[in-house]
Amino acid sequence: MSIAQNAAENVPGAASAPKAAMAKKWLVAILVLTFALVLMPFLLWYMTTFSRPLTDAELGAYFTDSAHPRRAQHALSQVADRIMSPNPAIRQSARPWYPQVLKSAAQGSDELRVTAAWVMGQDNESPEFHAALLKQLADAGPMVRRNAALSLVRFADPSGHDVIVGMLAPYHILAPRTGTLATRLKPDDVINPGTLVAHIATNGESTEVRSEVPGTIRQWAVADGAPVQSGQPIAIVDPSPEMVWESLRALYLIGQAPDSPAVDRYATGSAGMPPQIQQQATLTAKAISARQKK
Repeated sequence: MSIAQNAAENVPGAASAPKAAMAKKWLVAILVLTFALVLMPFLLWYMTTFSRPLTDAELGAYFTDSAHPRRAQHALSQVADRIMSPNPAIRQSARPWYPQVLKSAAQGSDELRVTAAWVMGQDNESPEFHAALLKQLADAGPMVRRNAALSLVRFADPSGHDVIVGMLAPYHILAPRTGTLATRLKPDDVINPGTLVAHIATNGESTEVRSEVPGTIRQWAVADGAPVQSGQPIAIVDPSPEMVWESLRALYLIGQAPDSPAVDRYATGSAGMPPQIQQQATLTAKAISARQKK
């Protein structure tokens, strides 16, 4: 042992000083990490949540930000929040943004058109929104048509009746092209719009098959590895509880006698559906029956 080492060991606190410094460094590191763990989720929420209020300047920037489509969705959501506000001044502040809502409904991506259909249903006194929703009943996207049909009910307009009844029925996923099917999922798997369910191989090229609606795969109509033709049904999807719930609530108001069999199927209980579905179906069936007696 060197003289210097021996001297250090005999000086009070000489050995503890480096340890104290090390402990302080670790404390700082832990505090920084803790702060980061708290801050990062907050920043993630701040940048992604649609509930964060936007100023008029931010609304304008978000509607025109083509590089970030979710910002336009955020802007649409905030317009809806203004429409639904109990404050008349805030409700009025939404109106200057109606042209942007109409533009999204007509020209936006699938996600934007779906969101715009919902937003337009929040102001059932706007003739422009009413007209745009009627046009959306012919949209290529099934979720756009569904949201438009549901929003039209708020206008006391049953034009989307057939679309709403169809929400209670199984949905068929169609092959987007001719080729060989390669399935990714199995029966009873839950899917959402955009879920990748299969691939179709054609001359060495692979095409993705994604669901357009939420639900549960009931069965594959074509076996894995089998050839398919463009437009051929390849999978049957049972509707999600959320779609059934919204359909039943709308049919409570606009349902007709021919809808009773579809409604009764849920009123007697349906496997995989929560209890409130059966309850709503019972109420809807009674409302339909009462209308027929008038």
